[in-house]
Amino acid sequence: MSNESDPFFEPYDRDEIAYGSVPSSGLQAYLDQVPGLDGAKALDLGAGAGRDTLALARAGYDVTSVDLSERGLQRVAERAEQAGLGTHVGTRVCDVREFDFAPQNYDAIVATTVLDHIPTEDAEKVWKRIVSALSPGGFLFIEVHTTEDPGSNQMPGLESDAPVSETAGQVINYFAPQRLVRLALQANLRVLRYEERLEWDYTHGAEHLHGKAILLAVHDGHYPEWYGQPAAFPRREA
Repeated sequence: MSNESDPFFEPYDRDEIAYGSVPSSGLQAYLDQVPGLDGAKALDLGAGAGRDTLALARAGYDVTSVDLSERGLQRVAERAEQAGLGTHVGTRVCDVREFDFAPQNYDAIVATTVLDHIPTEDAEKVWKRIVSALSPGGFLFIEVHTTEDPGSNQMPGLESDAPVSETAGQVINYFAPQRLVRLALQANLRVLRYEERLEWDYTHGAEHLHGKAILLAVHDGHYPEWYGQPAAFPRREA
C-alpha cells in the first residue's frame, strides 16, 4: 500500500522495515565517543523509521523525529517504546521546509538523505536554518546522495549501469562533488569528517548502489573529544 502523501508508506510498513535498525556508522562512531549530556536535545530530520533517532536517544539525547511519512514515525514510536526510550523520543509529521527551527536550540542535528529530497533552492534555505538551530557545542551529521549515484540525472551516475534504489524517484537534488563540504565551510563550521563514497545498500528492496556524501561538523571553535572513525589512537583503558 502507498499513497501520494506518503510515498514511503509501503517500505516502512514492511515486517522487515526499510533501512533497517543499524544507525549511520559515522553518527554512531561520534555518539560512542561524545554522548549527549542530561537534557541535551537532538533533531532527526527525515527520521524515516528511526534508526538514527534511537541511536541518539540511547546516547542520552531527547530527540524530535521529523518526517513526512506518518507510517515511518509510527514505527519510530513503536521502536522507541520497545527499547524503553519512549520518554526520550517525540515525533512530528512535517515537511522539513515548514519546520520551525528555533535558533541555537539543538545539541545534535541529523539529516540523513533529506537535503537531496527537496529542490536546490529549498535545500539551501533549510541548510541555513539547520546551522542557525545548532547550539554552540552541538554537532551536525548530514548525508546526501551525490551525482555518482546510479539514479542521478547527471554524470557520472547517469552513465552507470549499477542497480538503482526502489525509492530513487524521491531524490530530486543530487549533490555535485564537494558541494556539501563547501556549504559547511561557507557557514564557518569546523569539519570533523567528510567523505564521498560509493556504497551498496541491502536494507530495502533489491540490492542497489548509492553515491553518498557524508559530513560531520561542529561550530568553529568547538573541540569535542573526537578520535576519528574508526578511532585512530584513543586512550587505552587502565
